[in-house]
Amino acid sequence: EKDDPKYGFDVLKERYINMFEAGIIDPTKVTRSALQNAASIASMLLTTEVLVAEEPKEEKGPEMPATPDMY
Repeated sequence: EKDDPKYGFDVLKERYINMFEAGIIDPTKVTRSALQNAASIASMLLTTEVLVAEEPKEEKGPEMPATPDMY
């Protein structure tokens, strides 16, 4: 069982089990899926002719308070 790539250590049950039968997702598949989705979004942005975004708002600083000796 040690040489079988399907077996791994289940931390919650504290024993070695067949990971596929237990329904534990292969982390390689998750990583590949994330990279494919990121590449898809990047290619969509590169081929888009117009991109809509909010314009940043400029915040004004506080006005200088009047002091008695300014008159």
